[in-house]
Amino acid sequence: MSTVTLVGSRLADPGTEFVYQGEADGCAGCPYRSQCLNLETDTKYRITSVRENAQTLECAMHDNGVRAVEVEPVSVRANITSKGAFAGSKTSLPGTCPYVECPSHEYCEPDAVAFDKEYRIRDILGDPPHEVCHLDRALELVELDIDE
Repeated sequence: MSTVTLVGSRLADPGTEFVYQGEADGCAGCPYRSQCLNLETDTKYRITSVRENAQTLECAMHDNGVRAVEVEPVSVRANITSKGAFAGSKTSLPGTCPYVECPSHEYCEPDAVAFDKEYRIRDILGDPPHEVCHLDRALELVELDIDE
């Protein structure tokens, strides 16, 4: 289900993905607050369409103003503990990882996913991109639903 919201004009392109971080200091007193601050904090979204003939509105946070777009929450790829993982089950991330140079790091600490929350596995994608986990974890790359 899509939601209409406002995003910075520079970001207003179908296919653009972003993690909504919530209200910024510059949002105080803005007349468009209810149209702009209507998403779920720390959730990843994809712009599905830009509203045609919608005007660009002034914004204290975006130098080129904001535009009306339709967005949908998207799934997130993540590495999880492989034991007992199957599509439809619930899981959480195994924990933080200090090895930022590892090709799997972005999947071990993905944007918009909390370590203390469970998510439904949408799909099992297979082996993670790393050859060896330096934390000796048995991991599997999956697609998580984050909009539940």
